[in-house]
Amino acid sequence: MNVARDREPGQCITQIASDFGIAESCLRNWMRQADVEAGAGPGTTAAENAELREAKKRIRLLEQKNEVLRRAAAYLSQESAEKMRCPLDRELADDRIPVTVTCRVLKIARQQYYRWLQAPVTAANLTAAHRANALFDAHRDDPEFGYRYLHEEAAEAGQVMTGRAAWSICSQQGWWPAFGKKRAKNGKSPGPPVHEDLCAVVDEHGRTRHVFTADAPNQLWLTDITEHGTAEGKLYLCAIRDVFSGRIVGHSIDSRMKFRLAVQALENAVAMRGDVAGCVVHSDRGSQFRSRKFRRALGWHRMVGSMGRVGSSNDNAAMESFFALLQKNVLDRRSWTTREQLRIAIVTWIERTYHRRRRQARLGCLTPIEFETNMNTTVALAT
Repeated sequence: MNVARDREPGQCITQIASDFGIAESCLRNWMRQADVEAGAGPGTTAAENAELREAKKRIRLLEQKNEVLRRAAAYLSQESAEKMRCPLDRELADDRIPVTVTCRVLKIARQQYYRWLQAPVTAANLTAAHRANALFDAHRDDPEFGYRYLHEEAAEAGQVMTGRAAWSICSQQGWWPAFGKKRAKNGKSPGPPVHEDLCAVVDEHGRTRHVFTADAPNQLWLTDITEHGTAEGKLYLCAIRDVFSGRIVGHSIDSRMKFRLAVQALENAVAMRGDVAGCVVHSDRGSQFRSRKFRRALGWHRMVGSMGRVGSSNDNAAMESFFALLQKNVLDRRSWTTREQLRIAIVTWIERTYHRRRRQARLGCLTPIEFETNMNTTVALAT
């Protein structure tokens, strides 16, 4: 390769390759890769390729683990959970997920699976697990629908059963509509909210009111979800607002109103603000904010949850005022053909107009960006 690079004028690469007994294309590939390694040519180096292969390997392993957990949720929720583990191992193995990965995630011994292969469970247990898995997938995708809708979705997925069988499985697992009437168990009333209301204060007359104030960034965040229709269907926005400056520190937009909408908005806000330990996140009692994944995200970032009362918009009035402003300035200005058009319009209005052009009287006629910039400058000069 060095001989080819330092060849004399008039000497061609073809002759050099012939002298060394190698193909010309092979020699050119070596020269090209050497240029890449030296940073003199475009392409990826051997170290970058190795790192990329390792990253793909880790991603593939994480995807396999996530698939194991997703499929295990319905299998292991049955009464005969121990018997359902081995059929799950076999199904995942058929889908090219190694038995070693499945056993590691579910914390079971591989010997147990191989013993089960000699004496598997009955076909009835396997059918029940398949039905529960199909119903669980439908309930997870649309938690606002009842067992009749889940029954139809399971049939479309290939798991045909009677309506009574679907109701029985949903009843055993407690898969009821998120917005429907909850069935009390043993005559007991529903439990307390997930978080206490940390924004409520009692005045001298004994009346409860909410105070949304903060002396510094990342002390109090407000969050809520709004929706708007398009010709393609509804679009949902979850926004998080810092009370200190009124800035939208994080948001997430999706066509489905699931817990991931709220979790993604929180993760985006944390990524923008950095250290948010001790910050209070106030919301209503929506199922997205009550979900285990959202509470886990709060705990992971060492944040504190807060919730208002049921059906009281005043308990989150500061966030409702932002959504009212968005409704008047963007959502109701025209009809929207696609979700993508509305998404671009929402993001553009928040980042360009609300953050950088719309002045607020409570901020001294400054925009949220100007207010935070001035406060940061003042703090820096004081220190």
